[in-house]
Amino acid sequence: MDPHPGISESRDKVRVSARAERAWGRMHWAQLRECGIPESTISDWLADGYLFLIHPRVYAVGHRSGPIEADLAAALLYAGPGAMLSHQTAAWWYRLTDRQPSVIHVSTPRKVSSVDGVYVHGRRHIERTWERGLTITTIPQTLLDYASQSPFDDVRYVLAEADYHRRIDLDGVHAVVGRGKRGSVRLEKALEVHWPELARTRSRLERAFLLLIEDGGLPRPHVNVRVCGFTVDCYWPKQRVVVELDGGRGHNTERQVGRDHGKDLTLRAAGIIVRRYAEVQVMQHGRVVLDDLRRTLYAEWRPSTAAPPRRTGYAPAARSRGR
Repeated sequence: MDPHPGISESRDKVRVSARAERAWGRMHWAQLRECGIPESTISDWLADGYLFLIHPRVYAVGHRSGPIEADLAAALLYAGPGAMLSHQTAAWWYRLTDRQPSVIHVSTPRKVSSVDGVYVHGRRHIERTWERGLTITTIPQTLLDYASQSPFDDVRYVLAEADYHRRIDLDGVHAVVGRGKRGSVRLEKALEVHWPELARTRSRLERAFLLLIEDGGLPRPHVNVRVCGFTVDCYWPKQRVVVELDGGRGHNTERQVGRDHGKDLTLRAAGIIVRRYAEVQVMQHGRVVLDDLRRTLYAEWRPSTAAPPRRTGYAPAARSRGR
């Protein structure tokens, strides 16, 4: 019998806490046993509130709360050795999309059932790597997995994000597709119409607009570039046309409306034609928008008395998410 049970338990907790820190405060039952913690002590710690059951045989050490990394680590611990983040979770962790999935997707070579909050994909042979401290599928594999579960337009956007951030070699993406592989058909189609500029969009409205003009057969614009000292949503330099998209709250205050009008006046003074479309027009009256923009881009007549442009150059604007 241990003559100093309190001291012994304290040492055990120090050892366990140090081990758990590597996984943001999460630990598997097998790891506790490797630290020399008997099952009876594990039961006592659960009763005392030192351990909290997160998934079967996966515990939070010290307290239940933690950052998102703790949730991801717990899912990987549950899936067992060889597990990795995959599918929508991997795309989100790579920052290829800002949509955090409602469940955590992991892939593992082991036979493990899914549980609440964790979807487990069984994979026999799959390459994994590391991203920000967690094991994860490679980006080409992530794109293929993402394509197996996501709408086509979202696949195109995620592919554009990966290309924009120079995270992929497109040849590597072509290499992962193949007959019988889920997501291959959709990813191959996305590669055929790949448009890196989609990654420069700042909102779903902008992405919807770009896809609208693509479907309408109009020329592709430069996206979120600087023109005459302003960041504009879309710019056709040959036709000297700018399109601005008004997405609701950000453009309905008196102050913002005034800024928009001042911006339009400056651009027009430089000989640039400005068209401004509201979200409801793009989303619900796309054909009308296309017809208006087509007339603008292909109009044979241009005002000859416009003042000569003073700052005709344009450059990519600093990119940020949200709007």
